[in-house]
Amino acid sequence: MNSFRLTKPVALIVYNRPDTTARVFNTIREARPPFFFVIADGPKSDLPSDADLCKEVRHIVEQVDWPCEFIKNYSDVNLGCGLRPATGISWVFKQVEDAIILEDDCLPHPSFFRYCEELLDKYRYDERIVHIAGSNSLINSCKGNYSYYYSLFPHCWGWASWRRAWNNFDYDMLLFREIEANGWLNCIFPEKDVARFWRSGFMELYHSKQKHIWDYQWTFACWANSGLSILPNQNLVSNIGFGSEATHTKSLQSKLASMPVSAMEFPLVHPPFVIRDTEADARAQTKIWGSLVLSNCRSIFKKLLKG
Repeated sequence: MNSFRLTKPVALIVYNRPDTTARVFNTIREARPPFFFVIADGPKSDLPSDADLCKEVRHIVEQVDWPCEFIKNYSDVNLGCGLRPATGISWVFKQVEDAIILEDDCLPHPSFFRYCEELLDKYRYDERIVHIAGSNSLINSCKGNYSYYYSLFPHCWGWASWRRAWNNFDYDMLLFREIEANGWLNCIFPEKDVARFWRSGFMELYHSKQKHIWDYQWTFACWANSGLSILPNQNLVSNIGFGSEATHTKSLQSKLASMPVSAMEFPLVHPPFVIRDTEADARAQTKIWGSLVLSNCRSIFKKLLKG
């Protein structure tokens, strides 16, 4: 019999997608977090149907039928898929020391919550670790029989972190120029084309006046502070939001769309060391960004920033 009871806060970021929101909310309802934060963006003024969709989404997430502290942060205007998550997550970490964070299209396996909770406690004071990811497109990729491994990449389709780490987040990446002048990406990525890809993307993001993403700024903050992410040895979160209605994940044919999930086994088997798995990271770079590295990466990031 499973006696686990979630004690960590859960934050859900929503906008105008009732179908996916309902599925994600139901997994949160089953987990019964004692603190439930909802970050909601407002409707776009030029989309007549947006107001009704946002209203429907808010009605869904307000069906809280378990004992918890339910805390809402609703925007009356549309802040966009960059600024709304960024400000919302910052709002959450002003109130709690750690949190599990989901978006309205990130559907977790039930064991995701216990996995996050145990690792949030284990690494609470270990400043080498800044991010706990739930998604991993490289199934059974780590060496040894461990439950997870350490990575450079803070995958954000279902994740957890601490206030101490998020304090390094800067939406505008004001440190980029100073850090870039020291050639820091060449130290992280010895492959020149990969370093060039990330340098070009961060440069585009740094100069953009309208940033419609937030997770690349979080990646920058993690790397700029030599932070490692924890990745599970199987996929615990599926992105069910691919399709024409999505902002960035439009292709249903993507190999990352609606990936299957599997249960994390407990007790967790912890690695006896804290060392980045460079081989797994190289495979992730190839699988997720490989084709972009070989293309005009500056134009790729321009498309992302347009939202």
